[in-house]
Amino acid sequence: MKSLQFPKQTNFYRGKVRDVYTIDDQWLVMIASDRISAFDVILPRPIPYKGQVLNQIAAYMLQATNDICANWLVSVPAPNVSIGKKCVPFKIEMVVRGNLTGHAWRTYASGKRELCGVRLPEGMKENDYFPTPIITPSTKAEAGHDEDISKEEIIAKGLASAEDWAILEDYTLKLFARGKEIAARQGLILVDTKYEFGKIGNTVYLMDEIHTPDSSRYFYADGFEERQKSGERQQQLSKEFVREWLIANNFMGKEGQTVPEMSDEWINTISKRYIELYEKVIGEKFKPEALSEEETYNRVVKELEKAKS
Repeated sequence: MKSLQFPKQTNFYRGKVRDVYTIDDQWLVMIASDRISAFDVILPRPIPYKGQVLNQIAAYMLQATNDICANWLVSVPAPNVSIGKKCVPFKIEMVVRGNLTGHAWRTYASGKRELCGVRLPEGMKENDYFPTPIITPSTKAEAGHDEDISKEEIIAKGLASAEDWAILEDYTLKLFARGKEIAARQGLILVDTKYEFGKIGNTVYLMDEIHTPDSSRYFYADGFEERQKSGERQQQLSKEFVREWLIANNFMGKEGQTVPEMSDEWINTISKRYIELYEKVIGEKFKPEALSEEETYNRVVKELEKAKS
């Protein structure tokens, strides 16, 4: 989708996978595209229905957690569009991990026992549960790679005050606990995820998407312990399988590396995996809905009029 122009639009930002329009400096229109990124690189081909999957899971999860903290979402006028309040963002991502997986495992396997200032226990295997969930924040990069950062560095650099950090930490752990409860009802384990927060005045708001396959990793609960004991790979629902395919094809986003060719069959496989995650997490059949650009635009304009009034 090319960039649109809405009434009273004051800014436009194209992210890795989202197009974000600022309206009258107080509303955001966030369009979840079918673009897919890995290792902070946008891959060359879009994934059918990915935007709808991400947007609708995020809306479901924001509504299921709005008793924990205020969030930015106001309405969902189209399958891949959300409208919400514009916040002043904290330039950090609150990454929370329940299991030793992904980046945390790669760090651990290299011999390090500290991640973002958090001490990691000895004697853990890949995918083991941490004694309690840990928060391993990263900086929110405008471009390029996000970087690990500790709580102490965040406060020292003024990315959040000690008071705000305490709120962010509390919300993060409560949101993760709720996410794990929702996942458990569907026979899943929420392994790790990230949250982004901002402020309007003195109030902290949860922003962006939550508990989607782009921001989270899920394992199937059935057989998890048995697979851990036998050293088998865990069955997971996330986009980690895309990262693993890229790594197997010698791409990790590093200089000089080329994104491998994505066949029609592989694109279709990724799309099916995203839809599978939607149906598993939400517990409902996915209903693909493709709107024209004009219909999307008209729905957004109509919702903006309602939000302003």
